[in-house]
Amino acid sequence: ENLDVEAATAAEGEARVGQISLAVASPGRGDGPRATFGIVSSVGGPVRTRRGPRPERYIQTDASPYPGLSGGPLVNVHGRVVGIMVAGWGRGAAFAVPADLAWRVAGTLQERGTMKRGYLGILSQPVRLPNGVAPDLNQKGGLLVVGVEDGSPAGRGGLMVGDIVATLDGRPVEDTDDLLLLLSGDRVGRAVPVRVVRGGEPRELEITVDERG
Repeated sequence: ENLDVEAATAAEGEARVGQISLAVASPGRGDGPRATFGIVSSVGGPVRTRRGPRPERYIQTDASPYPGLSGGPLVNVHGRVVGIMVAGWGRGAAFAVPADLAWRVAGTLQERGTMKRGYLGILSQPVRLPNGVAPDLNQKGGLLVVGVEDGSPAGRGGLMVGDIVATLDGRPVEDTDDLLLLLSGDRVGRAVPVRVVRGGEPRELEITVDERG
């Protein structure tokens, strides 16, 4: 049937804890669309999953995670999309990728057919941050730089062996998974702030993320 309706659009701003939400999906079993009501219980990221890769940000709702929910929209009371539901991130909980992140990934896939993957050109290992700076950075760990490739983005940006990478583009980096997650999407080809600990003191560098060949 021809329906005279407008396509749903993304909500402005991020979802908020306590916000009423409705997860809508079509399980594909001939039952028609289904919906489940809930409240946004947490917003954050990244979240560890049983499948390995971790999303940069997530929305958790107490809506019932029934089969077929994945891929459906999570909408607010105004009918705006705040996220896209996903499965397999946790038992007994319903999660969604924030709409702005999902739209950004979709735009990249539509334009390029694949996601950009960036690199800094370093060898690193997780370490604990020095006690003198950990409280100020509000995190316990970072990545100790043990090698820098010649001519790499890290080398051009002034990153040195012995530096501890604490944040990239304002987001914490506590292990290699965190770094790989952040070196993607629209950060590739862009100069981003990188906060490091050098000689026990925090300092900020600017590094342009190159695309991995």
